Amino acid sequence: MPKLKKELTLIDVFSVAVGAMISSGLFILPGIAYAQAGPAVIVSYFIAGLFAMTGMLSQAELVSAMPKAGGTYFYVTRSMGPAVGTVNGLITWFSLSLKSVFALVGMAAFVKLIVGINIHIIVFVLCAVFIIINLVGIKEAGRVQVVLVFFLLTALVFYIIRGIPAVKAANFEPFVKGGWRAIFSTAGFVFISYGGLLKVASIAEETKNPAYIAPRAMMFSMFSVGIIYFFVVFVATGVLGDKLALSASSLTPISDSAQVIMGRGGRIILDIAAVLAFISTANAGIMAASRYPLALSRDGLLGDFLSRVNKRFNTPHNAILFTGLLMMIVLLFKLKVLIEAASTVLILTYMFSCFSIIIMRESRIQNYKPRFCAPFYPFVQIIGILGFGFLLLEMGYEALFISIILIIGGFLVYWFYGRIRSNSEYALLHIIERITAKELTTNLLESELKEIIRERDEITKDRFDHIIESAAVLDIKDSLEVDELFKRIAGIVSKRLGLPYEDILSRLWGREKEGNTAITPTLAIPHIIIEGKHIFDIFLIRIKKGVYFSDSAENVHAVFVLVGTKDERNFHLRSLAAIAQIVQDADFDKRWQRARNENELKDLILLSERKR
Repeated sequence: MPKLKKELTLIDVFSVAVGAMISSGLFILPGIAYAQAGPAVIVSYFIAGLFAMTGMLSQAELVSAMPKAGGTYFYVTRSMGPAVGTVNGLITWFSLSLKSVFALVGMAAFVKLIVGINIHIIVFVLCAVFIIINLVGIKEAGRVQVVLVFFLLTALVFYIIRGIPAVKAANFEPFVKGGWRAIFSTAGFVFISYGGLLKVASIAEETKNPAYIAPRAMMFSMFSVGIIYFFVVFVATGVLGDKLALSASSLTPISDSAQVIMGRGGRIILDIAAVLAFISTANAGIMAASRYPLALSRDGLLGDFLSRVNKRFNTPHNAILFTGLLMMIVLLFKLKVLIEAASTVLILTYMFSCFSIIIMRESRIQNYKPRFCAPFYPFVQIIGILGFGFLLLEMGYEALFISIILIIGGFLVYWFYGRIRSNSEYALLHIIERITAKELTTNLLESELKEIIRERDEITKDRFDHIIESAAVLDIKDSLEVDELFKRIAGIVSKRLGLPYEDILSRLWGREKEGNTAITPTLAIPHIIIEGKHIFDIFLIRIKKGVYFSDSAENVHAVFVLVGTKDERNFHLRSLAAIAQIVQDADFDKRWQRARNENELKDLILLSERKR
């Protein structure tokens, strides 16, 4: 399968998220939102941000464990299965594309003030330009994003500093005009403002050191944008008051307030900032949205042509073109429909993220190893799920209708296309397996997660890894004495290496008499030298109920047997050092005992941190 280049840095990813969030949600929505909630619109933005934070923490953990193209789709599929994953992937792709179109429509409102060209022509041309930028390469798109976001943040900070002294307290009275229900329904309406976080998850595969960078980029951008939103909407409300609602028709509320604060020059600065924001959102939108059909195609849930990567630019050209086509089609939709549809599916996506982290953790899959762990689990996720459900209900029947239609559409795509071609394993099956005591899974998900960790942590296989992968394993359920253990070890060594059974058994006892090979109360490493050249092997033994080695090692569960010739002495010592690093993990013994099969025992060793 073609791989995407890892070229995005922390500043690139931060810029993608910020550029995606600070756009239409800030430059257009405040006027429309004020018309619904009054001055309490600042509370609506704050509530939306709190709920977005619960989803962000869940996504940060998931993306640090599985940094793959398709972001939310990828980990929803691996946690809840391909049917739910298909629904999530398609609605997220739809949401990100809608948000990008929303930005282009916003930009058209400003362009209309300058030129007399038909708005739709301008929007189509701009859409085509950003499609080309993304086709050429994500590194180039990332550089454009950094420049745009720098100027955007500078302009907004300038607006806040100049605007706070002009705020009038009278413009916040009465504060709650439409009641608390209006505040919560408006929070759902403006939730699309926090959609940029999804874009970090979708481009994680193309990020350098994604397990470190992606979660931090999400948190930095979330807090930065939350502060910007609060103060910008606070200034706009405090300066314009009820006139802010009138700006809903012009779609330029922040620019209108900038003109009051700083005159014509201030308006021009904020107009430019708005256009930059819309450009950055459209750019980031195509970049992120196109990774969802790519991921769906990789899993056999959409056509193979969508997973093709351009050999020259290493970009998913068909997925980008397909996303651009969708954006051009939905350009014909009404603005309010765009906002409601985008916010609705975004809320659903965040809800899926909260469910996913609960399922991944409770499945106890050994190879689920996030670098960032969401705090206060599971309370944050439960609060998020309940909160997102409440927001959907408060948004009204139209939003629920849109949600149902999109979900049904996603299931139909899966049923008639993906179901026939996809054969994936998911974490929910592991939970059901544990509850019912029926074997429902193989090792597919564990193997896939193992390869993801290797790619994420840039693990290069060495000789020790190759030996462990092919090692013979003894998994003993009952307790036994050390003499019986040595007999069993001698049996598998003799069979594997073609050496005399009695000779192996004699060497094992000879080494044990020289010194106890149990190095901890739960771990022993018997190692013997044999005749010959260029022979070295490792045997893995787990004794569930333990074996007595000595008074200081009465219950040994893990036994690593090293067998080699004299000329392999140096590698013998390196293997001992590797094992020593692996077993230093405080949770090693617990995870060794919890492993369900031979593959999981090997994965525990292969994926442990050690110097290579």
